[in-house]
Amino acid sequence: MTTHDHYNLIIIGGGPSGMSVAVGAAEAGLKRILLLERHPRLGGILNQCIHLGFGLSYFKEELTGTEYAFRYKKNLEETCTEVITGSFVHKLTPQKQVAFVCPEGEFVIPADHVVLATGCRERTREMLTTPGTRPAGIFTAGLAQEMVNIHGLLPGKNAVIIGSGDIGLIMARRMTLEGARVLAVMEILDHLSGLVRNKIQCLDDFGIPLYLRHEILEILGKNRVEAVRYRDNATGEVKELSCDTLLYSVGLIPERDLLIDAGIEPGNGYYVSGNADYVHDLVDRVTRDGERLGRSLSGS
Repeated sequence: MTTHDHYNLIIIGGGPSGMSVAVGAAEAGLKRILLLERHPRLGGILNQCIHLGFGLSYFKEELTGTEYAFRYKKNLEETCTEVITGSFVHKLTPQKQVAFVCPEGEFVIPADHVVLATGCRERTREMLTTPGTRPAGIFTAGLAQEMVNIHGLLPGKNAVIIGSGDIGLIMARRMTLEGARVLAVMEILDHLSGLVRNKIQCLDDFGIPLYLRHEILEILGKNRVEAVRYRDNATGEVKELSCDTLLYSVGLIPERDLLIDAGIEPGNGYYVSGNADYVHDLVDRVTRDGERLGRSLSGS
């Protein structure tokens, strides 16, 4: 690993946003760029997205998430960006110093600009304070996606998906294709949270019911999920549905803890990009916004 005493730009996060910021900055003339990624490889959430639907705007063809990441990494490799994977950033300072650990040791490195491209984290059952016991079989939809697509592990056999976010809709189809039964997608709102195309392709095409205005009242089961008790808020009727797995797809939270912990607001050399800024609906827009931000840093 080669590190300089000072960088023009340090980017935290090697997903589509972080990579695109680096590409934009390099194209605009910045020379010393460091990209830090905590996972063993670049790509971020795209690495577990094996379904189609990416790249129609940016690459003018339909790609899987993994193909999109592979394609864009080639753009990054043509720049002067130094990349350190397996690195974990644990502290920022008002002086734009970035403290991180990696297999080679611990480093504290200053920069002219620091960009957070740290993406989002999923809302969990605990954040919704769903009543009931704490059995095995409860996952966020994104975690289930990683288990199935990267590790080849099926979370369960009879699943209920809570919330109609896009990852949940996509996992309804994925679980079905892997041999599980998806009994229902339950949404507390009176409308779909995800994209209509995902409802059609992932629910309607596989006969998976979507129940709007349905609220989970309690999780039942001791060692493993056994059922959920829920209410149809349109009629007030309360029922139970037997299942062994729950996937929560109830929203994303931009990941800005590094700035929050340091008491730093964006500005004065700190920037937030991609889903860490706000949740985007398409990775193509994340890429263009990141490149735009990167280019803007060359004159500041």
